[in-house]
Amino acid sequence: MSRLARLDQAYVWHPFTQMRDWLQRDPIVIVSGRGAVLQDARGREYLDANSSIWTNLHGHGHPKLNGAITRQLRKIAHSSALGLANEPASLLAERLLEIANRQSAAGHPPLSKVFFSDDGATAMEVALKLAYEFARRVRGLKQPRFLSLRGAYHGDTVGAVSLGHIPRFHQAWRGLTFKTDAVMAPYCYRCPFNRAKPERADAREYRRCNWECVGKVEARFAKQAKPGNRYAAMVVEPLVQGAAGIIAHPQGWLRRVAEIVRGHEAQLLADEVMTGFGRTGTNLEDGKTGTREDGRVRSSRFPVFPASRLLASHKEGVQPDFIALAKGLTGGYLPMAATLTTQEVFDAFLGEPEEFKTFFHGHSYTANQLGAAAALASLQLLQAKSSTSAREKLEAALRNALKSLWTLPQVGDIRQVGLVAGIELVRDWYTRAPFAVRERVGQRVCEAMARRGVLTRPIGDVVVLMPPYCTTSAQVARMVGALRDSLEELFSSKHTAIPEQARTARAKGHAKRTAPPLRMNPR
Repeated sequence: MSRLARLDQAYVWHPFTQMRDWLQRDPIVIVSGRGAVLQDARGREYLDANSSIWTNLHGHGHPKLNGAITRQLRKIAHSSALGLANEPASLLAERLLEIANRQSAAGHPPLSKVFFSDDGATAMEVALKLAYEFARRVRGLKQPRFLSLRGAYHGDTVGAVSLGHIPRFHQAWRGLTFKTDAVMAPYCYRCPFNRAKPERADAREYRRCNWECVGKVEARFAKQAKPGNRYAAMVVEPLVQGAAGIIAHPQGWLRRVAEIVRGHEAQLLADEVMTGFGRTGTNLEDGKTGTREDGRVRSSRFPVFPASRLLASHKEGVQPDFIALAKGLTGGYLPMAATLTTQEVFDAFLGEPEEFKTFFHGHSYTANQLGAAAALASLQLLQAKSSTSAREKLEAALRNALKSLWTLPQVGDIRQVGLVAGIELVRDWYTRAPFAVRERVGQRVCEAMARRGVLTRPIGDVVVLMPPYCTTSAQVARMVGALRDSLEELFSSKHTAIPEQARTARAKGHAKRTAPPLRMNPR
């Protein structure tokens, strides 16, 4: 064991890690990185298959990001945002709002204010507090309540934990939190209302249902629709729930739910901490300059980039009342976050000093110059046509590589949204029977992948692949190949063929990938 590894085990307490197990193995100590490749203290190289826990967009050691931070260092690293402004944070706020308002939903006011913080949890904490106080001051709710999804995870601050509904992460802290309500997530693979038989495809493609998951949201809002007791907001991760197990939502779910939220005069709070900045993929829409509310063409000192390629919410034409951003905001370089909201929310905090309407919340490193400089450089990289093209090719390469996993019986579902992929492992794909927690299948598979030079981290028995945007097609193929080889190592080769019952089912036509037209539940 290296000296660095010994020091780590002697003094460092790692997050989301059972330290008893950690202390029994020789840890990988990362010392450098370039592009999609990390290097450890022994000189061994690894592919970064989860973008350093979903943060890194452009790869490690990117010269433009390095240059932006270095130039800012020559000026100043940080000064307080309490009573002072600074150059890069002001420019970044303008740019984020331009992106957020490129595809405003019809009849919805634009987002106009940015509150900077440190990470995803603090961005959500800010949104939560603002929505709570807005509901009290403007909408007259005495005890504002919040609705989120089962399996929701929105961070580890006490307020963010209150919004979460993953027992293993949140149950221990329930004595510290306030109560929030949960409604079923649109988890097609394990949805009790999905009547489709298992197939070798993403469960969203062949599901058979009547949008019962949307009906549950409607029913929840209707139950709470008493004067003074309505929901203040619904909180969602647009298109895909990360920590829930990369639960990819069926197309149209977000749009339908947003309509319900608006219809009940509640606000929509979008947690785009993981899904923002192009992570959920590109589309074929061309960027347009756009027009302002007064009909004039919007101008910008930045090249125009279609917001639908940067924010997951916009891919379904939804404009939230709050957007929480973090992780990829600085390209994965520095901790920084932002909460975007409307002028109406901002105005609710204006008043005379003696009214104490000020938003009494803040962070020491709010709007820090180094983070803002890195974020501006990252956004400029995302705007480049070459970057868009590279992401489109990478998304296609990942989709193509993942197809090879369908022959393995332990692969139950493969859920891909853009450059986010979750591979759910099961005891047998046709029965969808899960593994016991004590078997640690996901963890053991990822340990085997590490031995093959690919680093990622599972969510239970869901293996996550979320490569940096600079990853090559060959590197993606190697990531998926390492997963396949690790599964074959963990499960004997005699079990890699599709079971006879599955072949019979396919022969009877159950492998058809398209589902009959879906019917929306009547309201």
